[in-house]
Amino acid sequence: MKKIVVTGKTIDEAVKNGLGQLGVPEERVKISVLEQPSKGLFGLIGAKDARVELEVLPDAIEEAIAFLQEVLRSMKLDVRIEQKQDKDGTQLHLHGSELGMLIGRRGQTLDALQYLVNIVANRFSDRHVRIVLDAEQFRERRTKTLQELADRLAERVVRTRKEVVLEPMSPAERKVIHSWLQQHDKVRTFSRGDEPNRRIVIVLR
Repeated sequence: MKKIVVTGKTIDEAVKNGLGQLGVPEERVKISVLEQPSKGLFGLIGAKDARVELEVLPDAIEEAIAFLQEVLRSMKLDVRIEQKQDKDGTQLHLHGSELGMLIGRRGQTLDALQYLVNIVANRFSDRHVRIVLDAEQFRERRTKTLQELADRLAERVVRTRKEVVLEPMSPAERKVIHSWLQQHDKVRTFSRGDEPNRRIVIVLR
């Protein structure tokens, strides 16, 4: 973590000088007063400036990206990371070639990497941080695939009047199907079993 010692006629002035040098807002630094200012004899002789140490606090997202970059380097992958912010949190989009190995079967590798990235981010934050990791719009494509699957299976349940049990899915994928069929007027969904073999069941209302 970066530290600097700065001076100023007052503590506030010293802090302002330091923030200008570091280029970060005040909430990103830890401030330690090393020496109080003094006016000296007659306000002139022996006057001393305030001395303040500013230490830049780690940023959760920056630390998560740094971890991700290290993982990608160790895999010898040339990948560009694009950061976006939305109401649900931070999205990190990966762009490059050979991203198939990063995604894995049905996104399992991507999910595992996302889990690790979130652990790193929350280690450096005093509030919960949520990061969604995506590669070449896999999440969007997978969501659309799951919604189409949900529609087909809902039609089968209505036609046969028999429940359908899906294969085990991650909590995020189950959420997609639950949400998609929530407003369906003829079927409902619930989950059955324990992780990692928890499954969605679609039945008639």
